[in-house]
Amino acid sequence: MDATIQPLDRVFLHLGPITIYWYGVIIGAGVLIGLWLATREGERRGLPKETFVDLVMFAVPVAILCARAYYVIFEWSYYSKHLSEIPKIWEGGLAIHGGLLGAVATGIVFAKAKGLSFWKLADIAAPSIILGQAIGRWGNFMNQEAHGGPVTREFLESLHLPDFIINQMYINGQYYHPTFLYESLWNVAGFLLLLWLRRVNLRRGELFLSYLIWYSAGRFYIEGMRTDSLMLTSHLRMAQVVSVMLIILSVCLWVYRRKKGLAKERYSD
Repeated sequence: MDATIQPLDRVFLHLGPITIYWYGVIIGAGVLIGLWLATREGERRGLPKETFVDLVMFAVPVAILCARAYYVIFEWSYYSKHLSEIPKIWEGGLAIHGGLLGAVATGIVFAKAKGLSFWKLADIAAPSIILGQAIGRWGNFMNQEAHGGPVTREFLESLHLPDFIINQMYINGQYYHPTFLYESLWNVAGFLLLLWLRRVNLRRGELFLSYLIWYSAGRFYIEGMRTDSLMLTSHLRMAQVVSVMLIILSVCLWVYRRKKGLAKERYSD
């Protein structure tokens, strides 16, 4: 039966010479849904309606460039010999940590230029970011990437997964852990947690820091299961190192901002 399994078509649509891939469609959907949520919440928090639309126009291109650059840098042994493949982001190869770094840097500059609080923008955007990441992982699913180590079909069936997921995890004659799914579900749980924390009315900046801590904790664990990690050294996975650094940095910022009186305002203020 396994020999007859065919992967899902990675192509969403052909428009003459233009090929649109599911990977890009799914990531784009995550961005648009996140933008819609952030725009609605931004209006509730007193921001002009166009604030997040303007921010996304700058942040998304920068985030994509940074995500690709991050990935290429840590896979330079391959891309140095295949320079023509560097622009082919539709084939995968966008590192979330690189994109997050680019988006945060853009947000800081944007907030300063508009005379807004970066922490207020970041708090509002946090649920949108993690939901977008949850959706975006399904782009990895379509590309049959970001998976874990080998498992049996019986193991996947024991998770009560639908056949289309199990079959897509059959790659080159072997079934693999659907780590894309584990992270997607972790991020959905994080999205729900952040919506609840909004009602708790944390101090300004702490919702975004909560996002960093939650996402990083899950990413650290799930990354240890993957077979395609970007490596810092032969034994250190880059995503795990960055995840630990983000958790430490977030906790330190949380404590520092409270001690210095930099977080007096509440989320709903």
